[in-house]
Amino acid sequence: MTLPPRPAIVIAGPTASGKSGLALALAREFDGVVINADSMQVYDALPLLTARPSEEDLGAAPHRLYGVLAPSDLCSAARWGGLAAAEMEAAWNAGKLPILAGGTGLYLRAVMEGLSPIPDIPEDVRAQARARLAEMGNAAFHALLASRDAEMAARLDPGNSQRLARAWEVLEATGRSLARWQDEPRQGGVDARWFSLVLDPGRPRLYAQCDSRFAAMMAAGALDEVRAFESLGLAPDLPIAKALGRRELAAHLAGEMDLEAAVAAAQQATRNYAKRQGTWFRHQMMASEVIVEQFSESLKATIFLKIRQHLLTA
Repeated sequence: MTLPPRPAIVIAGPTASGKSGLALALAREFDGVVINADSMQVYDALPLLTARPSEEDLGAAPHRLYGVLAPSDLCSAARWGGLAAAEMEAAWNAGKLPILAGGTGLYLRAVMEGLSPIPDIPEDVRAQARARLAEMGNAAFHALLASRDAEMAARLDPGNSQRLARAWEVLEATGRSLARWQDEPRQGGVDARWFSLVLDPGRPRLYAQCDSRFAAMMAAGALDEVRAFESLGLAPDLPIAKALGRRELAAHLAGEMDLEAAVAAAQQATRNYAKRQGTWFRHQMMASEVIVEQFSESLKATIFLKIRQHLLTA
């Protein structure tokens, strides 16, 4: 008789929905290991702005893949998927429950479903794509991409620099549209008995939490954190440089914006991002359960029961 795949839990949802708190509660209740699935928290930089769990929380249960890469490093979904798969295997071997927590949908897709088999792109091609985008600006670059690859350009938001550059570099390196690569059968993924729980609180409450959390980050020293980060002189197109609030606070430090305006702009950017995340999870992820509230202590009993039933399912 073939044994069922080993269990794994996914805690997903938009920023500020309570994912880290829920993951920690589950790890303590079910002897689990929390594995980071947030593309910003994987870097050893800007822990306040990226809302990395506190040192107290990191010490309260095993946490993996938090702050493990240098800020100058590049982490793709495929690379993270390999790291996460290894951590899941280590958790199972230790008799613990892997709990993946984060809001980066493509990262979660990498382990739950696998990714399209796009070849590695040479670094010089990547650099040329980003340099060209920076020189032309998003609108002109999007038009250029559309002249060569209308289908992929139609799928992309002209304001999303990272995805525009990605589409161009794949086309340049492979001679084939990213759309065609995405149509290929996916590869990778981890064979597990998945239970995915998406936190999807209503927007008014979520937006209020985004605002109050950023205010708390400022009170905890986020401006000094950004000042130290800017002193490193890192390239502005690195993934970690896109951490929510970094650009606005850096503009204030450069004398381009007063602090009140910078904080308001950062809060708006956070709310916009939370909205995009919520849309992605509603349309792109088949969740086992959707909790239409922000995580709180009052939800623990209900969620614990659902997880316990999943773990007992053969």
